[in-house]
Amino acid sequence: MLLSVDRSESEPSQSVSFQVIAAVAEREGVDPTDIEPPIYEALYDVINPEALDSLFAPREDGTPRSNGTVEFDFCGYRITAHSDGSVELTDESTIVE
Repeated sequence: MLLSVDRSESEPSQSVSFQVIAAVAEREGVDPTDIEPPIYEALYDVINPEALDSLFAPREDGTPRSNGTVEFDFCGYRITAHSDGSVELTDESTIVE
């Protein structure tokens, strides 16, 4: 089951790492501040949030970075973060590798 949460229309000040937390919170039906141990994994235990944010941040001269995606597992979901700010969640139980 693929669940897509389009975060491309969100405030530009929100980081990709926050978008991931917000997408999981939306799927779980909880507030983003509730996505923390011990009930949920810590994002920093799975991926470096600063590195994730930097990967998609504009360059120092303001030009955008290349298009791309990053995939990782977090809180029982396969997360796909896109350079356009969208975040997709796939339930890990439906992933066939």
